[in-house]
Order: sequence, then C-alpha cells, then structure tokens
Amino acid sequence: MSILQTIEVSKTFAKHTALNKVSITVPEGAVYGLIGHNGAGKTTLIRIITQIIAQDSGTVLFNGQPLKPEHALHFGYLPEERGLYKKMKVGEQALYLAQLKGLSKQDALKRLKYWFEKFEIEGWWHKKIEELSKGMQQKVQFIVTIVHEPKFIIFDEPYSGFDHVNATLLKDEILNLNAQGATIIFSTHNMTSVEEMCTDIALINRSQKILEGKVSDIKQQYKEHQFEIHLLNAANQIEVLRVQAAQGISTNELLQEYMTAGQIVKFEEILPSMNDIFIQQVKQNS
Repeated sequence: MSILQTIEVSKTFAKHTALNKVSITVPEGAVYGLIGHNGAGKTTLIRIITQIIAQDSGTVLFNGQPLKPEHALHFGYLPEERGLYKKMKVGEQALYLAQLKGLSKQDALKRLKYWFEKFEIEGWWHKKIEELSKGMQQKVQFIVTIVHEPKFIIFDEPYSGFDHVNATLLKDEILNLNAQGATIIFSTHNMTSVEEMCTDIALINRSQKILEGKVSDIKQQYKEHQFEIHLLNAANQIEVLRVQAAQGISTNELLQEYMTAGQIVKFEEILPSMNDIFIQQVKQNS
C-alpha cells in the first residue's frame, strides 16, 4: 500500500526543466531514498510534495487522495536550507513552530522538554539561534520537524553540518521514528546513507526518474554473478578468492569446481553496492 504517489509530475523554471514527467510510489512504512546528484530535481520534487510550489502538470496523491493543503499537518519536513529565525530564542521559536503544527501550548512544552532532554540541549532554550553552530541549529530543526509526531516525514540532506557522532545520533532517531510507524522520504546523494537506511529508492537524474524499487530487488537485478570463496588449503591457510561465474553456471557447479582445491569455509554471492549501481545508471543515462 502506498502513502504517496506522484504521477507524471513536471516543472519548468524559465527555460530549465527541473522535472520531466516524474512518477514515484512511496510505500507506507518505507524509508524511501530519493537519490541523485545535486541539481537532479530532488528538491524541486520535495517542494511540490510539501506544496511550497505547484507542479506545471501531473498529479500528487496522498493516501490515494489528491494532495490538499490540510495534508501538510500530517507532514514533517526538514529542508536542506534551514529555516530558523536567527534572532529568536531557541525555546520561543520551537514552541511557536510546534503550535503551528496544531499542538496546544501545554502539549508542545511537554514534547519539547522530552526532546531537549533526549538531545541534551536543555541549556540552549534561552539562546538565540544565531548563537548556535550549524550542527546545533540542525538539532533544533530536527526536533521541530518531528515534535507533532507526523506519520510522513521528509528529510532533505539531514546530516549537513553534523560530525560523525551527531550524524549517527540523528540516523538512529530517524530509524526509530520509522520503527514507530512513520514513513520517511530521505533525500541524499550519499550512497552510504542509502545502504544503511533505505528500504526503497528512486534515482533522479537530469530531471527524470531512471530507477525505482526496493533496494534488495535492485541489488539482485544488477548483480553480476560474482562470488567470494574462503578456502582452507593443504597448508592450513585461508585463501580468499573472488570468482566471476560464467553465465548459466549454478552455485552447486561452482562449489564442486573449487572443492577440489581445499575445504570451503565460506561462500557468498557479492551483490553490487548502491553506489556502483548509481554510477552505472547515471553514466548510461547521461
């Protein structure tokens, strides 16, 4: 079951085509990677989904219904370009934005207290946004993105400005939100993040979708019949072999061929990384 669909969505700015008939289907409960180089069209698509801008043509469906302004209350959106007011105090701003999402002041304060304590940033409440580092601002922006407990959340390059420790903290929280039932759109050009987090992806290149599906299915589709074999040889040493199997050769036949060389202690198929697939598809479509 899908929570969001775009059907042949197009958008042009002056003479530049940002999106050309892009159709994607986001399954409910997925961590859906929207991947592609900077400028490919990912952010434009996100801005259409979040109703910041309108498409020139095509349709966007949310839970099977045409997208409407009231659907925004069910969304959480962390933009790549941060949108906090620099001169406002952190707590004042977080409370204001939480109430814009439909929370009462009492509920907003309760939830913000929970998240500020969880992120160990209680001391920031009375600081101005401009006094915080980029990473600190990112933590605040993350909290106001999810404080109303949305079931559909879009993260556009969420790790920008974070060191490894804080990026890992944010990754764990995003996966936890997904485990609690939230559907996540995760826009990135970092393939390591895709490997770690995404169940499904769509690859956007030069304003067009060129690949979509479950990560596991895509890896199977693009595998090249390569295997890694660990052999215990006659000298009682482990040899690691990387083997390219000929087309039509079964794994049993391959195993039988190498059993004569020693005891097989490990045998596994090597699947391509998402980065390899990304590079291959972009080259083919350039």
